[in-house]
Amino acid sequence: MAKKESTFINMVSTLLVVTLVSAGLLGSAYALTKEPIRLAELKKKNEAIGVVVPGFDNEPSREVEKLFVDGDTLYLYTARKGDEVLGTAVETFTNKGFGGNFKLMVGFDPEGSIIDIAVISHAETPGLGNKMERNKSDFHVQFIGKNPASFNLAVKKDRGDVDAITASTITSRAYCDAVNRAYGALVESGKLKVTSE
Repeated sequence: MAKKESTFINMVSTLLVVTLVSAGLLGSAYALTKEPIRLAELKKKNEAIGVVVPGFDNEPSREVEKLFVDGDTLYLYTARKGDEVLGTAVETFTNKGFGGNFKLMVGFDPEGSIIDIAVISHAETPGLGNKMERNKSDFHVQFIGKNPASFNLAVKKDRGDVDAITASTITSRAYCDAVNRAYGALVESGKLKVTSE
């Protein structure tokens, strides 16, 4: 009987040691990769800001406003050249994509017109929904220069002004949803320049 107890204790001890070593290695790997991952994500965001509001000389990621909307956070980055505000880049999202959540960076000028849009992340179908990416199609071009106050950000199938990506109506609707959310955040933030006629 003592031999069985000894074997059981040895097995439990060995399992405990293996678990502790594994946990320590995983923790170390996380600690080593956490900062490089954060810096890579920051670089990607800064590059997206540079695409959607070009020409700034400040560091927009240091001048960020957060808005909690629809269960997630939107980030508004003010892009300046000297003292002049060139526009606002809004990191937005949608949960309505065919592949689930995706994120966009939408640049607005001070009057609220769209400067440009960049895709940050998505899980849409290759060859279909991923055509929202600028290197896959010109889908984003139809938004440039449009002001959501007068441009109906919905696909034509839904009586909007947007030509959907062929065979990807769900992705196109989700894209419009994300841009609408960005514009709503811009309005709510008070960053729009009010012009009087």
